[in-house]
Amino acid sequence: MRPGDGRADGTLATVRSAADAFLDSPACANSNTRRSYTTTLDKVAVELGGDRPLSSVADEELGQALEQLWGEASVATWNTRRGAVGGWLKWCAEHGVADAAELPAIPAWCKCLSPPGSDTPVRSRTAIDRLIGRREVHLREKTLWRMLYETAARSEEILGVNIEDLDLSGRTCPIKAKGAKPRTRTRGASREQYVMERVWWDAGTARLLPRLIAGRTSGPLFIGHRRPGPGKKVDARDLCPDTGRARLSYGQARALLDSHTSIGGETGTGWDLHELRHSALTHLGESGVSLLLFMAKSRHKKEQHARRYFKPSAAVMAEVTAVLGPA
Repeated sequence: MRPGDGRADGTLATVRSAADAFLDSPACANSNTRRSYTTTLDKVAVELGGDRPLSSVADEELGQALEQLWGEASVATWNTRRGAVGGWLKWCAEHGVADAAELPAIPAWCKCLSPPGSDTPVRSRTAIDRLIGRREVHLREKTLWRMLYETAARSEEILGVNIEDLDLSGRTCPIKAKGAKPRTRTRGASREQYVMERVWWDAGTARLLPRLIAGRTSGPLFIGHRRPGPGKKVDARDLCPDTGRARLSYGQARALLDSHTSIGGETGTGWDLHELRHSALTHLGESGVSLLLFMAKSRHKKEQHARRYFKPSAAVMAEVTAVLGPA
């Protein structure tokens, strides 16, 4: 394909063919990414007309299509769908689907919206300490919940950690972060081929980890209580070589936290795993830590996502205001 040709035979790329080319590219190698883009671009193609040349779509027409499809959706959905269309058009320009000047652009009035305040509950440090300190809570759950809070990491990131990944003396380990990109462009990249990030924990987790590992030297850090059933295919990295048990799944971990925090024993009324990360970041924001350090800990890529956690306490605001007082 030559830049500006649109297609190998020289015909202009249609909305549908441009979308299909993007979905088949390495940019959509991840199955979840591809699914999200497919949902968005399929609807856009229907709204605009899939058989028309992409270069014939006007900016305003594209904006009206976005407004028609997701104008009444939530802020998060609007931003996600708008971002998907923008990413697709950027890819088309970079890969010569059409001359960049001929491609439509998202109009200025279809701007990315600021996310509203989160509805996720913030649990106090006392409540978290009290939960982890309960005698009936298993050591595995104590360690997981403490580690999630102290690292402020996402649940899937910590559940994916193996014992051999841990640096116990440094209180840190590498994790495959949300949205991690592989170093190779081939599909089906292994974990080792992804760019890894690091998380750190404190004394609470450091005291629990040696007891949880208890002589194990490799395999998943958090494992279930049973071995996988016969015929169930499990990746070698997800099996403990000492016990034969499989990695604790997100669903299992979520159900365990819910069962220990449910109201009146009713399923679905307890805490969610994300609340531990959300609470940790909120507590950091209230403590007055700088935005740069906060983003280093939270690993947010955009300031706008990190700023919503900055709700300084009255004591911190009084301390800041004191700087302006008379000498």
